[in-house]
Amino acid sequence: MMKTYSLAGLGAAAILLFNGCSTNPVSGKKEVMLVSEGQEIAMGQQADPQITAQMGLYPNETLQRFIDEKGQKMAAIAHRSNLKYQFKIVDSPVINAFAVPGGYVYFTRGIMAHFNNEAQFAGVLGHEIGHVTARHSARQQTKATLAQVGLIGAAIASPRFGQYAEQASQGLGLLFLKFGRDDEMQADELGVDYSSQIGYDAKQMADFFVTLQREQEKGGAQALPDFLSTHPNPADRYTRVNQLANDWKQKNGAASTSLAVNRDGYLRMIDGLVYGEDPKQGFVENNRFYHPDLKFEFPIPAGWAHQNSPAQFQMAPKDGKALMFLTLVPGTSLEAAAQQVVQKNQLQPVESKSVTVNGLPAIAIVADQQQQQQQGQPQQQQQAPVRALIYLIQYNNAIYGMMGVTAATDFNAFYPSFSATMQGFAPLNDPDKLNRQPERVRIKTLKLRSTLAAALRTYNVPEKRMEEMAILNGMQLNDQVNAGSLIKVIER
Repeated sequence: MMKTYSLAGLGAAAILLFNGCSTNPVSGKKEVMLVSEGQEIAMGQQADPQITAQMGLYPNETLQRFIDEKGQKMAAIAHRSNLKYQFKIVDSPVINAFAVPGGYVYFTRGIMAHFNNEAQFAGVLGHEIGHVTARHSARQQTKATLAQVGLIGAAIASPRFGQYAEQASQGLGLLFLKFGRDDEMQADELGVDYSSQIGYDAKQMADFFVTLQREQEKGGAQALPDFLSTHPNPADRYTRVNQLANDWKQKNGAASTSLAVNRDGYLRMIDGLVYGEDPKQGFVENNRFYHPDLKFEFPIPAGWAHQNSPAQFQMAPKDGKALMFLTLVPGTSLEAAAQQVVQKNQLQPVESKSVTVNGLPAIAIVADQQQQQQQGQPQQQQQAPVRALIYLIQYNNAIYGMMGVTAATDFNAFYPSFSATMQGFAPLNDPDKLNRQPERVRIKTLKLRSTLAAALRTYNVPEKRMEEMAILNGMQLNDQVNAGSLIKVIER
């Protein structure tokens, strides 16, 4: 929702703007900055628990220790080494790395699977630390404040329904601030500098841009990180990062052989890494969502987008005119849970009744939320009233809340989809779904010299996944691979 500001608030903002000039710790230039370092740290402290709750930490102590050790070593030589940096791998298949203000840096297991050596990892790590040290997120937050833009977080439906989703919060909204061309180029420079200073060959970061570009072109990626943005062009970026790496070596008298790549050690470390969706956290198949650990299932409306996370499962039509999600609801009884949901979302129940859903006790509620008219805003600009269908279902000593939200005028049109999904919630008993195992990265040692394609065939990689595996290995299918070399394959 768009924020509103009183004249007094705008006056305060003007004072902040007048007094908000500071020196950028990387460039040394004066710039307008309404966010102090203390506020940056507070932002990170607020966002971190939301991020880890929403995405989950990847349960691998070796990898968590690795990113923290390398991150702390790099932070010690970076600008703003006074910050208390934290480095974490989150349990997401999306290929991404991101940082929030105050020194919080996150890599997904999806991006860890796509690195092919430590130097590639280090280059991206330096890039993300660079966003922190150069205060890029804080600058974007300043621009957002000056433009009076409200952050809405990661809701997959229209922003007007984002308030109903837990991740639609100011803290998580920090993840979705986009950096401009100059910020990305500066972060590339810092990535080269920081990774080279701790002994890695920064040219490998340029090679990783190629992997990301190929991933983007094949069209199968769920999302790609901000540092593979269209500004600047990835091909130009590859050339520029290579040149930056060469310039650093010449300036510092470093021979290429003295800078580490560490391919084999990295590959052995990620052996067994979960690849793609982890079925234990829930998965979608044939328009149904299955959760093996919690042992339930329900249908998804045909053609709706969906997004899974440890905190909740969201669904929305492509036009964004509605949002439906499932999450756990606190409460010692269905009645207490219903009261909590109504109060939290400031809803006015229109109808409420006890029902059963596939033999499970439940409460069904229809409720409205009329937006209050905001002072100074014309009546015609007020948002239309919102109506929700809510099912609270008791199952396995927990209460599951399913909520469908749309404009009151659209409620009748969406009611059949809401109702079918909620009434379709059922215990999961299918052994095939309950015992579904995730795919994992497996590292293989080649016995004979061959092309990558021939090597992959010896491990029974299906033809339809050959290009996917080539990208994962950072190679072309016709590349020659020597005996004794390590390659990645995917196995259950």
